[in-house]
Amino acid sequence: MQPLIGILGGMGPLAAVDFTRKILDETITAREQEHVPVLLWNVPQIPDRQVALSGIGESPLPAMLQGIAVLNAAGATRIAIPCNTAHYWFNELAAASAAPLFHIVDATLALIGDNPGTIGILATRGAFQAGIYQERLAALNLTCVINTEQELDQLFMPGCYAIKNGQLDRGGDLLQQAAEQLMVRGADTLLLACTEVGLGLEHVRSDLLPRAIDTNRALAKTCVQYWRSHPAHPQP
Repeated sequence: MQPLIGILGGMGPLAAVDFTRKILDETITAREQEHVPVLLWNVPQIPDRQVALSGIGESPLPAMLQGIAVLNAAGATRIAIPCNTAHYWFNELAAASAAPLFHIVDATLALIGDNPGTIGILATRGAFQAGIYQERLAALNLTCVINTEQELDQLFMPGCYAIKNGQLDRGGDLLQQAAEQLMVRGADTLLLACTEVGLGLEHVRSDLLPRAIDTNRALAKTCVQYWRSHPAHPQP
């Protein structure tokens, strides 16, 4: 069967477009027909994941399940979700999908080298509450630092929402400040564990990007590897 990547996007919509672009960036081809085929479900009406995890908002799961159903019906052979916090519902989404799902944490951990030093995690409050990265990194005996509650309130979360709303200058500046606070606390490597962060830091041309692991790019690399593993599409 011809591989076809389904993308459950909309969380936020610009992050899904960025993810699709990074799949293109990571694909070395001799001609356009060798690029990765994708189906993008970029519907931003999915309820807010942060509000849901705080216990005061509507669950995003039904809307995400609708997207999973559409991607399956359209013939996706694997599905990627370019939203870290959405992986709180990964098991429910995977159970409802005939097409296997890529896990963004698995993709990201594959890029962590042998000596990353202290890892500064830039993530939403919801992702921290769910322990999406902390538990896996702790199992690898890696030391992590995170933003304080005040920094999440004043820098990271406003920066994340600014990117979602198309305010890239403001969002990038706030996320840069949040990242700098982690460097002050001794971070050697930054883990951009929210798919808006890479967008923001790239927009402001952050000097911290060479020390960062972008989860959106990590997931894109995994999709390209899957495509290249198909016999008709060998490694260049």
